[in-house]
Amino acid sequence: MATLLYVAHVLCVVVWVGGMVFAMAVLRPAAHAALEGPQRLALMEGVFRRFFRLLWHVVPLVLLSGWGMLFGWYWGFGASIWHVHLMHTTGLVMAGIFVFVALVPWRRMRAALAAGNGPAAAAALDTIRKGVLVNMVIGLATVAVATWGRFGG
Repeated sequence: MATLLYVAHVLCVVVWVGGMVFAMAVLRPAAHAALEGPQRLALMEGVFRRFFRLLWHVVPLVLLSGWGMLFGWYWGFGASIWHVHLMHTTGLVMAGIFVFVALVPWRRMRAALAAGNGPAAAAALDTIRKGVLVNMVIGLATVAVATWGRFGG
């Protein structure tokens, strides 16, 4: 069971963090180079609609599989090692940022697009970008530190 939880945890983290890296480092620059504002907004609306729908499933699986390993493998917080505490803390922070981004600027962006208000949609998209960027940096740092903690000491 521990192996199944570990595999689920790692795969979900890869989808979450990898999706953010793709969005920020590949898709966004390509969209800015090739598309005008309204087309770019439409593209990013479709991208984030699909990505956030996926994350509503992935994020709880990351947390639940992490807690399953924490209490099944390490017997709770008291017996766990430093990188597990770090993953727990950053996982909760990242989940909070995701929920904020999905519930506040994402809703604003969709409402602005539905109303034909391109500038408001662009402002909301910029807030989404900032939230995704912060989460991406936290996620990459967490993966690096967690890997170091597991294999490096």
